[in-house]
Amino acid sequence: MIGISDIEAAARLIAGHVVRTPTVESPGLSALLGVPVTAKLELLQRTGSFKARGATAKLLSLSDADRAAGVVAVSGGNHAISVAVMAEALGVKATVVMAKSAPARAVEIAEAAGATVRLTDTMDDAFALMSQLQAEGLTMVHPFDDPVVVAGQGTVGLELAEDAPAEITDVLVSIGGGALISGVAAALHARLPGVRIWGVETEGAQAMSEALAAGGPQPVRLSSIVSTLSAPTVSQLTYDHVTALVSDVLVVSDAEAVQGTLDLANHAKVWAEPAAGCLVPAARRVLERVGGEARLGLVLCGGNATTTDVISWAERFNLR
Repeated sequence: MIGISDIEAAARLIAGHVVRTPTVESPGLSALLGVPVTAKLELLQRTGSFKARGATAKLLSLSDADRAAGVVAVSGGNHAISVAVMAEALGVKATVVMAKSAPARAVEIAEAAGATVRLTDTMDDAFALMSQLQAEGLTMVHPFDDPVVVAGQGTVGLELAEDAPAEITDVLVSIGGGALISGVAAALHARLPGVRIWGVETEGAQAMSEALAAGGPQPVRLSSIVSTLSAPTVSQLTYDHVTALVSDVLVVSDAEAVQGTLDLANHAKVWAEPAAGCLVPAARRVLERVGGEARLGLVLCGGNATTTDVISWAERFNLR
């Protein structure tokens, strides 16, 4: 299990390389949801998502030999962007593997940063190719099955604990492979004991909720449009953290996640991707469980969806 000392060490390691993102009270979301809401704006992070934190922590922790070998990462989009951009900044050659369903913008950014991009038919194929390239000598930067990466993502929770109102009661965090919620939960339980942590997934990208139902990680079939949450399985590392530290994992539909993205634009005045938009419908479910005295924190994990993407999804689901 990752401890607060690991997260504090990661914070010192990545300081100066990543952005300390704003934690702000949101009048718009508070009015929409009917309770005070604080938002952690990781969509303003370097590379457009929290993933820069874990990628930077891992890259900086590598030996000279591991850096010289070059790194390989697998991603639904945001981890690829972060590894590519941060590797370029640190002078490390990167290869990133994504499924063809990954956002075209992610491919463009990774290539512009000088990374070699490999595309596969499915995420299962992408993970298999990453393992093959690692076996051929590249150094793996795993998106979630790595304690250094989890500690790096945990710096989001460290900052939230320092900057959020003291009366915050419930924090919602999106789940793909589970590194973000694992690190955030470890930090918040250490710094804000008693705060409840809630995970959120989309239907068709629900590897953690299925793992919880099965008693451990297992492969899942992916069908969600939210590629940045689409991990084909969680890891034992992240499963253990969620089992120990998270109150529950909620699952919302793709349509609800896209509507949440529109709500964040209209009410919070921020441009988020559906991986963050899914928190809005989930927040309503949390309030149904805990009551109207709650004080919510939402970790808005990223903003790397294009306007074209969001308009297309909204039209598909007949949303406004």
